[in-house]
Amino acid sequence: MEKELTIDILSSVQKPARYTGGEFASIIKPQDEVEATICLAFPDVYEVGMSYLGFKILYHLLNKQQGVQAERVYAPWIDMEAKMRERQIPLRTLETKKTLKECDIVGFTLQYELSYTNILNMLDLGGVPVLAAERSEEDPLVIVGGPCVYNPEPLADFFDFAIIGEGEEIMAEVMEAYKAWKKAGKPGGRKAFLQEVVKISGIYVPSFYEVEYNENPLPSCPLAKSCTTALC
Repeated sequence: MEKELTIDILSSVQKPARYTGGEFASIIKPQDEVEATICLAFPDVYEVGMSYLGFKILYHLLNKQQGVQAERVYAPWIDMEAKMRERQIPLRTLETKKTLKECDIVGFTLQYELSYTNILNMLDLGGVPVLAAERSEEDPLVIVGGPCVYNPEPLADFFDFAIIGEGEEIMAEVMEAYKAWKKAGKPGGRKAFLQEVVKISGIYVPSFYEVEYNENPLPSCPLAKSCTTALC
């Protein structure tokens, strides 16, 4: 089975330029200058992700940071996904064609709830275990940020930590912390890094909490029997 996108595959799908990269102003740093890689993942197709200015700003700021290589990946359309699964081709970044599993960090932006299932699909296509609890020391850290992260609990089982607030400012601190931890040989493993990064204001690590639910359910609506809508 092929592991790369070939001409015959690209010519058989809609809008193949979505998957080729090489755009003007895309950034590829010399490998000997890269200390940490982060894949900025937008859980929608290329055209939607590239129209989001915040994504471009974060890409620019991270690549200005010494030792950091920020790359991009978008969700494949259904025709490309079918080809990828048929031929066992993993999801790769546009810049250096790394699989998601090969990156140090995979960061998703949460712009709207309807894209959440794409996050799980992209992790699976990229070779990253979907559940955070199933990731090993060799797997990348999966993080989320963006407007919808103000209610991150629907995805709490799937990410390692969330950035709540202005990601442009917080991400610089996160990457500096990651570079220092990686350079030191990753002492203590993933948990030790999470214990360090959670000290940064705006970082939420769901694995550090235990969820408790109220024993008594909410009272039922008194109008339920006569209600003719499904709004409540």
